Parts: sequence; structure tokens; C-alpha cells
Amino acid sequence: MTSPTSRFPLITFVGGGNMASAILGGLVRQGHPVDRIQVIEPWDEQRARLAQQFPGLTLLAAAGPELATPDLVIWAIKPQTFREAAAAAADFLGHPLHLSVAAGITSDSIARWLGSERIVRAMPNTPALVGLGMTGLVARTAVTPEDRTLAESVIRTIGELVWVSTEADLDAVTALSGSGPAYVFYFLEAMRDAGARMGLPPEVAYQLAVGTFVGAATLAQRSGEPPQVLRERVTSKGGTTHAAITSMDAADIKGLFETALKAAQTRAAELGQAFGA
Repeated sequence: MTSPTSRFPLITFVGGGNMASAILGGLVRQGHPVDRIQVIEPWDEQRARLAQQFPGLTLLAAAGPELATPDLVIWAIKPQTFREAAAAAADFLGHPLHLSVAAGITSDSIARWLGSERIVRAMPNTPALVGLGMTGLVARTAVTPEDRTLAESVIRTIGELVWVSTEADLDAVTALSGSGPAYVFYFLEAMRDAGARMGLPPEVAYQLAVGTFVGAATLAQRSGEPPQVLRERVTSKGGTTHAAITSMDAADIKGLFETALKAAQTRAAELGQAFGA
């Protein structure tokens, strides 16, 4: 008789760091049994943390014959360690769907290292840690509709997702949303510090800045109107907001911001070339 848990796909994580922990937490919250998940994590301390956080989880220091053949492998490792990890694990994984969350490493490299064409690349971001991630995905042509559904079911446990057409598009996703939380935190720092210099206690300035970002983002998400329309509604000619926007336009903040995103996009492509050879 088939057990109820066997109806869930068997998922193997290669790497047990922050993003793996976020996805693990999302899966468990959605009812995926921990006995249908296994993690390959070489660091003793991280395995101990995962064992405490997810009792019953199968934790391995390295891939080996005891590794059960998974339906899905999630590669949650740093780009510079991917090739070595793939070489160590490939012989023990069978023929699963591969889902990579490693920045920059192309599916061509992954296919060459693993001898598989069933590969989905994903670029999540750190709000996945609180279930509010934004993830871009791209699939190789061998990925079936069922494979896409499986990848989506995993990624949706940590937030929202979009599919893009090419891996070059995924470099843009990396620049926009993968690195994007850092830009928000950068602006939060600037608003906190500016508020403090204007006389507010730093903790009050920070609370105001965070609340403003959360509220504005929620309004943008729910209204469905273009951002310029939302901005114009707050910007009365001759008013305080108009003064701030005029100052930013004079400094070409939009142009500088685009330059910064293009630098991130270029670096994402460079990572693939550097570590995917």
C-alpha cells in the first residue's frame, strides 16, 4: 500500500544555506513531509542548525550510495562551488529535474556537468526568507509542462514568480529583483541617516522609512496603476514632493540607477563565464 507521504515528490537540496532554508521552510509550511526531503550539506554547524529547525530531515555530509534517487534536485550553492558539487553528486542522483538557484551559472554549464537537459534556472531574492520572495525562472527546451509545474509548486512556497524566455533575461532579473532588496536597504539607510540629520531620532526615521516602503509597495501592487501615475498623485506642483523629485531629476538619479542595474546585469553574465567554464 502506498503511504500518503510517498505521493509527494522526493526533493534533494545540494547546499543547506539561507536560500535552501527558506525553500525548506516554505515546503514544510505547505505540508510537504520532511521525510520526503534530503539535504547534502558539508558544514557540520549548518547541518546541526537544519536538524534543530527541521526534525526528521535527512542530512548528509556528502553525496553517496545512501542517497535516495530524488524527483527534484535543488542546487542552492555558491556559483564558485557548483562544478565541484555537481561532479561529486551526479552519479548518485538518477535522472531528476534540476532546479538551480545559483547566480550566473548557465544551464549549458549545468547540463554539461550533470549530463541532463531537464534544467530550470531560478533567481529568487532574500524576501523569500519571510515568504515574500520574487523569483524569475527560465527552462531548457527539454523541461516538460509537468516539470514546470513541479518547479512552480516549490518556488510558490516562498513568494511570487515570473517565467522569462532566455537566460540573458535572467541576468536582467538578477540585476532587478535578485539584487533588488539591497537597493531598498540602501535607500532605507539613506532615509534613516537623512532623517537623523534633520533632527529625528534614528530609530524613528528608520521606522518611518520602512513603513513608507512597505505601504508604497503594497499600494503599487494593489492599485494596478503605472508607477508614474501613483507618483504624480503625490506630487503637487510647488509642493514638498515636487521639490524632492525636481532635485533628484537634476541629479539624474534615474540614469545613475539604470547604470547601477546594468553593472549588476553585466556581473551576472561574468559570473557565468568565470565559474561555468
